[in-house]
Amino acid sequence: MTVATSPILSIVTFLPLLGALFIAFLPRNAGGDRNARHTALYTTIFTFAISLLIWINFDPRTADFQFVEDAAWIGPFRYKMGVDGISMLFVILTTFLMPLCILASWDSVKLRVKEYMIAFLVLETLMIGVFCALDLMLFYLFFEAGLIPMFLIIGVWGGKRRVYASFKFFLYTLLGSVLMLLAMFAMFSTAGTADIPTLIEVGASKFSREMQWWLFLAFLASFAVKMPMWPVHTWLPDAHVEAPTAGSVILAGILLKMGGYGFLRFSLPMFPIASQELAPFVFTLSVIAIVYTSLVALAQEDIKKLIAYSSVAHMGFVTMGIFTFQQQGIDGAIFQMLSHGIVSAALFLCVGIIYDRMHTREIAAYGGLADRMPIYATVLMIFTMANVGLPGTSGFVGEFLTLVGAFKVNTWVALFATTGVILSAAYALYLYRRVVFGALEKANLKSIKDMNAREIAIMVPLVFLTILFGFYPALLLDVMAVSVKQLVMNFEAAVSQSTALNALNAQ
Repeated sequence: MTVATSPILSIVTFLPLLGALFIAFLPRNAGGDRNARHTALYTTIFTFAISLLIWINFDPRTADFQFVEDAAWIGPFRYKMGVDGISMLFVILTTFLMPLCILASWDSVKLRVKEYMIAFLVLETLMIGVFCALDLMLFYLFFEAGLIPMFLIIGVWGGKRRVYASFKFFLYTLLGSVLMLLAMFAMFSTAGTADIPTLIEVGASKFSREMQWWLFLAFLASFAVKMPMWPVHTWLPDAHVEAPTAGSVILAGILLKMGGYGFLRFSLPMFPIASQELAPFVFTLSVIAIVYTSLVALAQEDIKKLIAYSSVAHMGFVTMGIFTFQQQGIDGAIFQMLSHGIVSAALFLCVGIIYDRMHTREIAAYGGLADRMPIYATVLMIFTMANVGLPGTSGFVGEFLTLVGAFKVNTWVALFATTGVILSAAYALYLYRRVVFGALEKANLKSIKDMNAREIAIMVPLVFLTILFGFYPALLLDVMAVSVKQLVMNFEAAVSQSTALNALNAQ
């Protein structure tokens, strides 16, 4: 475990909070709103720049937690932060997307601009904290507190049914998390520690098979809603449709990944026996999610709802890959989460661009945009292809690796999951054809303007990374390789030990 010489994780985590405090004291007028936008943008850019130092100084040759900060906090609970090859990439993804969200909201948000920027900066602090926390209570506080700013973002700046969508989002996620809190108390009382690295090392031996089952199910209740997995996914389409564009970007890009990250950080290393025995159940839910939500996406008339259902299908590949317990499957699951964070964020930004011009998300309201918006049509094509999983885009690598891992474990699971790839091509290309191609017949579309400089500036880095990671996935895979290998080795050792112990008891 590498101890940090400087508290870089705390700086990256709490810098957005300082920006939010500064904005809180700005006057409530046109000048204050303008300064709030600029402060939020500069804060998020500066946070991203500092977070890149974490990647630059990160040592991918070790599976240990790095940049560790450890200090006394509340009783037995400690303020402990650190990242490994899995969590570090999610910190970078979070800091990368936030400036784009602020830019995307530059002209579209005119109501309570100060509070809007504060909500996003506070949310950034809480999301980064989730991926850095190495203490159970610290993790839980970051994990749960993130609900509050997202609840406000949907409920205050959302669409017509924003109150319904925000309460549905809040209640679904809170209910699962109460069970996770009870499980954490049980873990602490049994193992005598809330230290996550210690629990990763000794959790499998401290918790009995029966206890692992209950703990696994309690954590599953929280992580399944967060991802979301079928059948607890119904809050997501409503939340996406009502959320402002930047809210959808963060929801799809970061918040959904917390469930997958939780499985990798808690379920597999701490409850390996339960994970193995319940893997067929997770496979079943994953395959249903992939096939069912892809079919539902085909029937959507709202662009945002279609992309939201596609997100549920893509998260099905993630859970399938994680529970293969194979290097390729888990590598693919993490890569898929990172790729989806970029691609789905870009797709929601694309929807926001035409929504700002036409104020409708109905697919039927569009057609022939290639004539009037050639740059937009090209950008949307790139992200549509990435969403489908076209080779040469980041979307292909994650899906391919998860399917390879699934094929090694269960060919039927891999076969059914592959149908999801075909269905994703069907709904994505259907959407693209309806919106971009065809004759430009609707009179109100004939005066529509192509992407402006600000919108192009937002899209360029997303296009670049989508193609870069498609052609050179080793940039990400090399960072996570050793940590994933260690996770798989520890899992296999714990399962082998349990099998041997059961055989001995049977004799």
